[in-house]
Amino acid sequence: MATDITDSTLALETASLLKVLGKRPRILALGEPTHGEDTLLHVRNELFQQLVEQEGYRTIALESDCLMGLVVDEYVTSGSGSLDEVMERGFSHGLGASAANRELVRWVRSYNGDRPASEQVRFAGFDGPLEITGPASPRQALAALHDYLASHVEAGLLPRAARDLDDLLRADQLWMHPDAMMEPARSVGQSAEAAQLRLLADDLVALLEEQVPHLVRATSWEDLERARLYGRTAVGLLRYHHWMADTSPSRMNRLLSVRDRMMAENLLALAEHGPVLAFAQNAHFQREKSSMGMWQGPVEWWSAGALVNARLGDDYAFAATALGTIRHRGVDAPAPETLEGLLYALPGDRCVVDPRRLATAFGDTPPEHRASPWFGYAPFDPNHLAAVDGIVFVKDTVPNQAAQGQGAQA
Repeated sequence: MATDITDSTLALETASLLKVLGKRPRILALGEPTHGEDTLLHVRNELFQQLVEQEGYRTIALESDCLMGLVVDEYVTSGSGSLDEVMERGFSHGLGASAANRELVRWVRSYNGDRPASEQVRFAGFDGPLEITGPASPRQALAALHDYLASHVEAGLLPRAARDLDDLLRADQLWMHPDAMMEPARSVGQSAEAAQLRLLADDLVALLEEQVPHLVRATSWEDLERARLYGRTAVGLLRYHHWMADTSPSRMNRLLSVRDRMMAENLLALAEHGPVLAFAQNAHFQREKSSMGMWQGPVEWWSAGALVNARLGDDYAFAATALGTIRHRGVDAPAPETLEGLLYALPGDRCVVDPRRLATAFGDTPPEHRASPWFGYAPFDPNHLAAVDGIVFVKDTVPNQAAQGQGAQA
């Protein structure tokens, strides 16, 4: 393919990224085509630092457990605890072992320093407390929401079922059976107790919203927002567990939909307080309907990005990351007829690409779709050019280095 795409690219920095996007969105979703590559996370860190210092962004949200993320946020805003503890307890999906994530947390803490709360950078996880095969017990979220309400509203307003919360929850291990994903009968998500807990969670969330005028005076907006997070999480977890126990053909569709809805709700809540850089796998941010082939056949659902885009419109922007090589995973230089191959041939290691100009340059002959020799990497689909606002291209990744400073107090 002889298409000249040089004019479609700019040096990778925040100013050029926003120029390509054509806006300063309330949620800037930066996707990655694979997990666990610190090269991509370092790029994210550099862009976020520039967004903070040049554009006033004050929140970064990662594809990590939203409740565990509270541990990180407490550290970066107050300095309580140690960096080692935060990296161990504040991330899901193994993200705490990443040197680049450790660098991010250290930088945010240093930036906040003695700044007043109104000027501090905040950290958030926006995923639910679940791995795809192992959702958490709803205990933490439900108990925290109940305790907040019990401390600040009249006892008579609390649902009667709240008195039996521990009896309804039973042992946490029952909610986290490792075989439940493949064997729905192992899940307790449709038990009588789970049904009562879903009603209880709904009543507690309703009471929370009904008492907002009182609660913002008795506590604070920040305490109220945290209680809302517990409420969203409890409701979402119980819904997820319900579908874990389901045996209908729509089971996996519903599980994937529930997860991305939880992500979307968390992102929208964060965006109410100012612009957010969100970082996750590209597929969680796409505007097109998502699809996946699974053991029972293909499933389709709307991603978190599609849901957020439907709500925010121009206040949402998606910059997908594409890359050239992950040689330590067997992903070598891309074929020249693919999008990644065309970008790989350009000078420089990193760039921002304008997808609209790319689409014009390609005309009726789009590049071929790249095939991945490794299951953990998803190449950019050239058919999605019209549905992304920008492309961040990284030419080569290098193997991760061990996080420095483990064992040191910070």
